Amino acid sequence: MNDSVQATAPFIEIDAELCKGCKLCIGVCPKGVIDISEKLNGSSYHPAYYLGRDCTGCALCFYACPEPAAIKVVKP
Repeated sequence: MNDSVQATAPFIEIDAELCKGCKLCIGVCPKGVIDISEKLNGSSYHPAYYLGRDCTGCALCFYACPEPAAIKVVKP
């Protein structure tokens, strides 16, 4: 997210290099705001990414993710 713009709604940040594309975050997201990229990361996985809208900040994706620090939930 651009640092010069103040966020007013919750959002998530997914580190594409830490994500292994397991899709667990997609399965638990009640709003369906996460998808899998067509691009490969440095480890040759298709990482998850945030669609950029409608996140409620529930953090279910964070807790479902087996990779520490791959998903960050931001609640402004």
